[in-house]
Amino acid sequence: MTLCVTFSLVTGIVWASGDSSDDPVTAARGGDAAGGGAAPFQRAPHKPPDKVPASHAPLVHSRPVKVAVPAIYIEAPVTGLGLDKKGRLGAPPLSKPKLVGWYQDGPSPGEAGTSLIVGHRDTETGPAIFLNLNALRRGDTVTVTRADRKTAVFSVDEVETYTKDKFPDDKVYGPTGRPELRLMTCGGRFDKKNGYSANVVVFAHLTSLKKQAA
Repeated sequence: MTLCVTFSLVTGIVWASGDSSDDPVTAARGGDAAGGGAAPFQRAPHKPPDKVPASHAPLVHSRPVKVAVPAIYIEAPVTGLGLDKKGRLGAPPLSKPKLVGWYQDGPSPGEAGTSLIVGHRDTETGPAIFLNLNALRRGDTVTVTRADRKTAVFSVDEVETYTKDKFPDDKVYGPTGRPELRLMTCGGRFDKKNGYSANVVVFAHLTSLKKQAA
């Protein structure tokens, strides 16, 4: 049984979240994955800037260790993900719903190119880390702490929900000429047989850099 799957003609990536019949079915915690659970979600008090900052120069390669999204109260550790023999990108373990996964064979966050980070929306045990991903707005901030002790700061450009049959591979994964980040989770309608019908995608670009204190 396949649940949350996205196929990319550009990279050959298939994102499989609970893609085996041996895996537990991801449970929907709301009628629409673009929603925010049983009660309306309240964003953190924050006004995105009127103008999104310009792109920062690319960084060198360094693996991400933590992702933070203040507007939706997210702070999560990061694990590396690869492709299986069928070319499918794995997902963080369902037993660790607060963990996100980075496609480690692609660019690291802040490096030239498009970096991909995925996370569950929910599991059988309840909400997961990217439950309210769709609540982000243009100008919101995503920070990624890297192993080189630098924190890459990204500004959100747009947030979209795409059905699986109309997923824009080129737009999501293709080159843009600047360091970019994609955050992805399940979206759309849920049914027990097929899982979620779509994916929520956050598009963001690198705008600044913070260096951690020694």
